[in-house]
Amino acid sequence: MNAAQFQQLLTHEIKQMCHIALTEDLAGEGNPDITAELISPATTATATLISREAGILCGTAWVEQVFELLGNDVSISWQTATGHRVKDGDPISANQTLCTLKGNARSLLTGERSAMNFLQTLSATATRTAQYLQQISHTQCQLLDTRKTIPGMRFGQKYAVSCGGGTNHRLGLSDAYLIKENHIMACGGIQAALATAINNHPDKLLEIEVENLEELSQALNGKAQVIMLDNFSLSDMQAAIQIRNQHSNQAKLEASGNISLSTIAKIAETGVDFISVGALTKNIEAMDLSMRIILE
Repeated sequence: MNAAQFQQLLTHEIKQMCHIALTEDLAGEGNPDITAELISPATTATATLISREAGILCGTAWVEQVFELLGNDVSISWQTATGHRVKDGDPISANQTLCTLKGNARSLLTGERSAMNFLQTLSATATRTAQYLQQISHTQCQLLDTRKTIPGMRFGQKYAVSCGGGTNHRLGLSDAYLIKENHIMACGGIQAALATAINNHPDKLLEIEVENLEELSQALNGKAQVIMLDNFSLSDMQAAIQIRNQHSNQAKLEASGNISLSTIAKIAETGVDFISVGALTKNIEAMDLSMRIILE
């Protein structure tokens, strides 16, 4: 998938997920926000969206889409109190004004929670990615995400990983091969799985998961381009690199499995090419945000 295709799918996902979020809040189309109806429909307001903790910003397009779906009567300016414009991927500090929203008070109140849900979740993914990346910045290792994403928000979370400085692994099941234990068993072994994969789609990136050094040798012989070292010890990773370096197939090596902030540096220092971390997208804690509304 190229960058243009990714952007097209991301744009579609933003519209779709914002629509779903508002449909959830309003229990279907056409239902009112009965609490917002306490306020006169002609009332206008100004709101400020504030971060309560430091991190990496991500999700501005989702905020804009939520209020666009509620009508074109809300304007958003992504600027700090000093006039500095903020954008996805920017570091933000605690108690920083992220944006100012102006428009219909009912729309602001109705869209507030959905908009912040997206922004706090995607900013959390970007922030978590930056934290992991900082731990391995002294190495040449690349940090990868996984497909362990929130259903329906695959492209958003992958985008958030890139905003945090990480690199996207495959986006979906048709982009590249990732042959894992169950595939290998179903195919009758590593060699058979790799040979069939090459025959079926020779143009696709060929990655396979291995669980020990013997399987690593089989994967190298089978012409795998990337080999995932699943739950290898540090010593076995180092041995795997030596075996790969002495082989004619200079496949890239990817470490994976129960990797945390406290362990990732040592893993990167072994010399593996990639480390994939599911925690970037599945073990996140939403960023603390708040919105303050002043009626006009």
